[in-house]
Amino acid sequence: MAATGESVVHGSKASPQDLPSIDKLLRLPSVQPLLTEHGHTLVATQARVLLDNLRVQALSGSLQQADIQTDTLGTRLALAITERLAPRMRRVLNLTGTVIHTNLGRSVLPQAAIRHLTAMMEGPNNLEYDLVDGGRGDRDSIVEGLLCDITGAEAATVVNNNAAAVLLSIAALAGGREVIVSRGELVEIGGAFRMPDVMASAGAIMVEVGTTNRTHLADYQRAINERTAMLMKVHTSNYAVEGFTSSVAEAELAVLARERNVALVTDLGSGSLVDMAQLGLPQEPTPQQMLAAGCGVVTFSGDKLLGGPQAGLIVGERDLITKIRKFPMKRALRLSKLPLAALEATLTLYLQPELLTRDLPTLRWLTRTPEQVTATAQALLAPLAAALEPRYTVALQSMQSQIGSGSLPVDRLPSAGLAISPVLSGKRGTGTALDNLATALRALPLPIIGRVADDSLLLDCRCLDDATEVLAQLANLRASLI
Repeated sequence: MAATGESVVHGSKASPQDLPSIDKLLRLPSVQPLLTEHGHTLVATQARVLLDNLRVQALSGSLQQADIQTDTLGTRLALAITERLAPRMRRVLNLTGTVIHTNLGRSVLPQAAIRHLTAMMEGPNNLEYDLVDGGRGDRDSIVEGLLCDITGAEAATVVNNNAAAVLLSIAALAGGREVIVSRGELVEIGGAFRMPDVMASAGAIMVEVGTTNRTHLADYQRAINERTAMLMKVHTSNYAVEGFTSSVAEAELAVLARERNVALVTDLGSGSLVDMAQLGLPQEPTPQQMLAAGCGVVTFSGDKLLGGPQAGLIVGERDLITKIRKFPMKRALRLSKLPLAALEATLTLYLQPELLTRDLPTLRWLTRTPEQVTATAQALLAPLAAALEPRYTVALQSMQSQIGSGSLPVDRLPSAGLAISPVLSGKRGTGTALDNLATALRALPLPIIGRVADDSLLLDCRCLDDATEVLAQLANLRASLI
């Protein structure tokens, strides 16, 4: 067979009988280093896959003798192993213009969190061990003090995401009883996560009051009865209703909740811990404001405006948080050690609020000025144009960035970037040319993700601190488009 070193005629077809057996393939000299490096199991598995694919080609008449030479088989097997071991989750460059991008992992962790996370992965840690008395510890205590100091809450607990925080709070405080919520706040977020479904899953009976655009205090007052356990407020961070609207503020509902002895729970979703308006950004309610207004429990996310890992944070009155923490569902939803370590390090940054726009990537990118973003885009302009010519033109362009894809999708920030357009005699073929370019950008060693709009591929540079990582890949990009 050709794989054993016999001479072949260039261009001659190979039949299934010409393929080596698994044993012969694994005994090839070019395969021995692979066995040493990766072990027999993986190499043998990929060898079977390779031979199966070659057999299909041989049966179709498309396999050449040159394809099954000893060196060729060894090279193809090595490549198959490399591809099999390559991680599915990869870092990318977000040039979409959406800072908190749900599909791209939402917030990027600050360096302090990455360092602490790495340290906690390198050995055992005191996740549930009290280093003072040597007894069993509580993992919530790792971040509870920080959350209380930052928000002013009496107590706090954390779970694996904000959907879980809402679910757990309702189940623990209102399971089997009624929860009153405005029709204007029955939101749906990503993945068809709907507030009515959460209520049902938590075992609560949802009572809708008001209308889509207007809800009054009297609506809540009339709905409360002996079966009511909770008043629920949901911040509509992912859409806005304008025009003839009204809603009841948390401070008003807090008075009613105390009078009727029911809990007031507010879900903020995006969960900013700083006054966004002071940073020149759209105003967002904070947990601090909600607690000061009298809310008993406030839930919010860790990986949106807070700028940390995926987590659901629950802060509020001590007796209510205690009920939530002791509810059996809490164990199933608890935060594991790695995101907990990242959350602790991220929250610690909030003890130095003056440095947040430097140290927290999410806030740093959100507060970049158009001039700063333009400077980054200008550094890319000429090199990228040279890499793409003559098939594409590149132009500097003003853009509008988006704060989030799931949270604050309506708000826009003045930005800048590059608009790449195909060089064609007319519009025919524009879509294909842009798809080819977008595919080439995604196939780079460090994939670049932009967005297509107005017959151009747009690269918004708001989330690009400098041009270095793009510039380093332009030779690969040009080669892939030849």
